Amino acid sequence: MKKRLLSVLLATGMVATTLVGCTAGGSGNKKVGVAMPTKDLQRWNQDGANMEKQLKEAGYDVDLQYASNDINTQVTQIENMITSGCDVLVIASIDGDSLGTVLDQAKQKNIPVIAYDRLIMNSDAVTYYATFDNYMVGTKQGQYIEEQLGLKDGKGPYNMEIFTGDPGDNNARFFYGGAMDVLNPYIDNGQIVVPSGQIDFDTVATANWASDAAQARMEAIISSNYADGTQLDAVLCSNDSTAFGVTNALVANYTGAYPIITGQDCDIANVKNMIAGKQSMSIFKDTRTLATQTVKMVDAILKGTNAPVNDTSTYDNGKKVVPSYLCEPVFADVNNYKELLIDSGYYTADQLQ
Repeated sequence: MKKRLLSVLLATGMVATTLVGCTAGGSGNKKVGVAMPTKDLQRWNQDGANMEKQLKEAGYDVDLQYASNDINTQVTQIENMITSGCDVLVIASIDGDSLGTVLDQAKQKNIPVIAYDRLIMNSDAVTYYATFDNYMVGTKQGQYIEEQLGLKDGKGPYNMEIFTGDPGDNNARFFYGGAMDVLNPYIDNGQIVVPSGQIDFDTVATANWASDAAQARMEAIISSNYADGTQLDAVLCSNDSTAFGVTNALVANYTGAYPIITGQDCDIANVKNMIAGKQSMSIFKDTRTLATQTVKMVDAILKGTNAPVNDTSTYDNGKKVVPSYLCEPVFADVNNYKELLIDSGYYTADQLQ
């Protein structure tokens, strides 16, 4: 009887809708929630787009959300991902300390959590961490200044100022630490001088990595320390948004020879500045690489196996040491940006004109 009824339904097409419905969005498809902090910075748009594309190509449904740099919005978005049945959460947090309560809900439902690029702090619900080697990012920035100024050869003294990122972003401390471990010996021996006296992390941090905040602080530093013609030789900027603000301040207010300026993310506006000689370098973190690695981690989790990691000791979030996969960053400057950014297909030549 059942076989006869099924044959009738198949013959009339009545069962087709039911079967399709079960395949799309039903138990056959796993769903991944991807929480990004903001669309205001170019890099997060690229991260989100790369993640969504690769996850869909791997056969997963994707709920991608941007939170406009508002913590409460991000919390609500993650809550909705949990209640809507996401099987894994990939989260680039706005504030690493703000998600403990909502991630407790994920833990109660046995939903694995991958912290993406920014480590989520003080939560034992974080399963894995996918990022670039953030300490190495800072190290490469510090080494670039070291090499360009000839510090290993004893040259100096040189004047330098320092800009790092949001104090709520754990990565900012790694960027700062990596760079300052290279440069502090030269500050201590007098080869590098910081005329503003602004050196410690809390003083040089930039809320929300905001370009306008970096610009305002740089303008104040120029007015107080360089208006008399004092030469500025280098500005350590942890990323491109702070570098962009610093550059704007220099163009409008500084008349000396242009300093070395570091950055990170290879944002289009900053690469254009680099080509024009207004920024010296930017750390290139190919978001396609990070997205690929994160998709591998998601795939392993949903197949019931351990995700690939290459670091099990560095990233302590206050509750646990989070198993991590660290991708290696490289730096781009005027000498190699075409190979890294254009030849690789990351940008087109027209985008950088």
